[in-house]
Amino acid sequence: MRRHHLSPVPSARHLLVAGAVTVATAVGIGVLAVGGGSSDGPRANPSASASAPAKAPDGLRHTSVEVSEGGCGHGWTDATRGKQVFDLRNTSSRPAEVYLTDPANGAVYGEVDGLGPGTSRPLSVTLGGGSYAFVCLPEDADAVTGPTVRVPGPARGGGPAAVPVSQQDLIPPTIAYQKWVAGRMDELVRRTDALRSAIHCGELATARAAWLPAHLVYERMGAAYGAFGDADGAINGTTAGLSGGVHDPDFTGFHRLEYGLWHGQSASALRPVADQLVKDVRKLREDWTQARMDPADLGLRAHEIMENTVQFELTGRTDYGSGTNLATARANVDGTRAVLRRLEPLLKPRAPWLPELKSDLDRTQRTLERSHHGDHWTTLDRLSRTGRQRLNADAGTLVERLSRVAALMDVRRTR
Repeated sequence: MRRHHLSPVPSARHLLVAGAVTVATAVGIGVLAVGGGSSDGPRANPSASASAPAKAPDGLRHTSVEVSEGGCGHGWTDATRGKQVFDLRNTSSRPAEVYLTDPANGAVYGEVDGLGPGTSRPLSVTLGGGSYAFVCLPEDADAVTGPTVRVPGPARGGGPAAVPVSQQDLIPPTIAYQKWVAGRMDELVRRTDALRSAIHCGELATARAAWLPAHLVYERMGAAYGAFGDADGAINGTTAGLSGGVHDPDFTGFHRLEYGLWHGQSASALRPVADQLVKDVRKLREDWTQARMDPADLGLRAHEIMENTVQFELTGRTDYGSGTNLATARANVDGTRAVLRRLEPLLKPRAPWLPELKSDLDRTQRTLERSHHGDHWTTLDRLSRTGRQRLNADAGTLVERLSRVAALMDVRRTR
């Protein structure tokens, strides 16, 4: 997994919440067709009936809801079950986050982040019978909970809600993951030692065979890269951003050795590169005993591992000659599983789609393993068109599902 030139990852607040709520971006919303639920707040459509929200061109029921410190949730009085849209209008002078919650336990049904002053954005939800309340969290101000609204009828048919996790909730899985990474360090040192030994002996064929197993040990620790600091660039950096490309002196680590081993460089030229890699790996093992991962990052990393696999490994951007991107992608699936196993106690009560996520992981793994033949992996350019399409579809579905993990494990502001 690449650690230095990540694509911008959307905030978990803009991802799918509990698989049922889509938070729209502020771009391209246009003129909203909204109706007021009452005369409590400003009306975006003065001609709309005061007794019932208007039906918009999308065919859904729209209700205009105020977001402000003094009027949070005002405008929603005519409650009903089913799929609908709340057009959230920030009438205050501050940006705000907005949650639709169960006031009894704080479970979140939907959310909008970064709602600017004087702007509106839609929040699409599916509601069953029950009690709901909007929570407005203005920037640099205390949270405000709006009035509780009772939706009549049975609770069935509504979208699932997610009880927010706290920083404290995420500490045990983060510690468990750190211990798992620590348990991989000895193998990483052992395999890089074997790689260096082969290069020092001038056995470059043996070194090429030793390179991939060593590299995959490191790749499986993908969620820890944020805590590796500068060591990650030294151990697994690419030429991205280096003016000298593959000849730049700052190009070091696994990929520098990969380039040399598969481009005919001599053992004498590669010995100092191998020596530096072993030195950096041993230092990482030593420093890891004092490292601390941010618990708030763990859920996001589960998503980023496979997102960056799609961005870098499945495009071949990290291939410096070995043609082993698909092997790396397979290792990244293992790395994703390692994170999810630690998060599973938190995910089970919040993610009814967890079995589907596991199926997505299994499917992607099987698709990748079709390219593994003994000690050989098919290179990206040798995949059949059908095989490439299958891989893109499976990995894309997995990344989308993992975005929900990031959303659920996001530590939300509560006051």
